[in-house]
Amino acid sequence: MNFIFFSPNYPKYCTEFCFQLKKCGVNVLGISDVDYYLLDEKLQYSMTEYIKVDRLEDYDEVLRAVGYYTHKYGEIDRFESLNEHWLELDAHIRTDFNIFGTKLDFISNLKQKSKMEKFFKKSGVESIRSITKFDRAKAKKFIAKIGGYPVVVKPNIGVGANMTYKITSESDLEHFLQTKPPEVEFIMQEHIDGVLQTYDGLVNKDGEILFAASHEFPHSIMESVNAGNHFSYYCLKEVSGEIEEAGRKIIHTYGIRERFFHLEFFKSNRDGNIIALEVNMRPPGSWMTDAINYTYDIDIYELWANMVVNNQVEGPFVGKYYTGFASHKNHLPYAHGHEEIMQRYHHQIVHHFSIEDVQSQSRGNYAYLFRSKDFNEVKRIEAFIHAVENKVEVYA
Repeated sequence: MNFIFFSPNYPKYCTEFCFQLKKCGVNVLGISDVDYYLLDEKLQYSMTEYIKVDRLEDYDEVLRAVGYYTHKYGEIDRFESLNEHWLELDAHIRTDFNIFGTKLDFISNLKQKSKMEKFFKKSGVESIRSITKFDRAKAKKFIAKIGGYPVVVKPNIGVGANMTYKITSESDLEHFLQTKPPEVEFIMQEHIDGVLQTYDGLVNKDGEILFAASHEFPHSIMESVNAGNHFSYYCLKEVSGEIEEAGRKIIHTYGIRERFFHLEFFKSNRDGNIIALEVNMRPPGSWMTDAINYTYDIDIYELWANMVVNNQVEGPFVGKYYTGFASHKNHLPYAHGHEEIMQRYHHQIVHHFSIEDVQSQSRGNYAYLFRSKDFNEVKRIEAFIHAVENKVEVYA
């Protein structure tokens, strides 16, 4: 199998995917914009050949690199980045070279949040009400229809919580309309008072879900970005039946094949309903792949490679722990420093690391992954890490 991995150096976990492909006997061919000698040694080992381009955004340059690989190695079986930012480029190359996978004519359904809503409705899963291409009058009419403020506005095509805002009043709305970038198309959605939960896993070439996990976010990602609040999540030991049912319906409706998937839902605090938010056909970010490994005692990178090569993985998979993620942000006055955290929870902390500047605004500057068979203990550890000075916390 000839597998071109686009931007194999970023995100960092791509190295693990390349390494596992190599172990499965795959010919891994890399394309990125970094000098070869600057690449991680494990990544260098994993690739048969590597081409540096000047700009990853230069489609003609990437096209020529793929043409070179095709001429040298024969038919290209896969072209993949596992990165949401490059979804359209991935699909463009697959279309031009007739490579297996999502093509250009379908990619907007995976990028535009307004189109996701149509798939949610078709699958029979409740979704967030929304509008696009709105002016002042249309926005006010929508807000009145859903029962008033607050609402959320975000780019119709966007990653994470960038340029995502909670609108709580007419003055907020007016400020947004006057200051929003004119080149960005925004979507306005009703605000859901609920807990964010995910459905993450692998679907094979036949549309069979081979593995699934679920994460829960106790803090708003939007507030983490906009207000500098805490960021944390929990990888759960089990996928709830309601998330499993909704997730399977959406995957079936999309007809996605041989992909990682990361679906986001709200569980409403008002009535407990599961409400679809968005789909991402890539591995979950924010080190959730590692959290999955610690929860299930598996190697999700190896499972993915086996799925690509063999269309199957060995199971069954049973969650053994709850795994939590919590981080420190440099601007907050934490009550407990790194040494105290490590001394108190050295048995539970399985990984700790610095976060690159590009992700630090939302994710934090230094992070901890920790696990326990007791969900309440994981929550106590998260509270201990996030405790700030002059605030009383109870951890016992």
